[in-house]
Amino acid sequence: MVVRLRELSDHERGEVQRIARSYTLGAGLVRRAQIIVHALNGLTAETIATRMELCGNTVRHWLTRFNARGLDGLHEDVRCGRPPTYSAEQRSAVISAALTRPSELGLPFASWTLDRLVAYLSEQGIAMRRSRVSEIFIREGLRWRQDETWFGARVDPDFAKKRGRSSSSTRRRQRAA
Repeated sequence: MVVRLRELSDHERGEVQRIARSYTLGAGLVRRAQIIVHALNGLTAETIATRMELCGNTVRHWLTRFNARGLDGLHEDVRCGRPPTYSAEQRSAVISAALTRPSELGLPFASWTLDRLVAYLSEQGIAMRRSRVSEIFIREGLRWRQDETWFGARVDPDFAKKRGRSSSSTRRRQRAA
């Protein structure tokens, strides 16, 4: 397949030559401009490919694209990457479930573990691995565990008030003045 370069305006010709000689622009952009400059000099796609150590299809691709788009055709298209595995609604459901007490959801335990949360989410139709749940928490700036004492955290926040003093035989200390 033979691809011919279209006629360029003086502005396009000057801009392509400037880009092709640049030491500060991206290497890919400079290389694509060099393809166009070689084509301006009358070289065929195969000759350009051999000189620049590229595939002939690559050279033809960039010549065709330049013919269609002009100078904008030299720039790479934006690549968005792999689409998210879980939707925003699913991620939101994970966070809201984790921030809700299990007892409020009618579950027979007082606090979440990662395994309990994963099991609850799968019952709700969100099949997600433990590692993904952890990634969602990290991305949202949430920590899975709070700082705990050596014997574990208390589930009841009013435990100290309900418990009272630790021993009736222990005298209270006088506060220092």
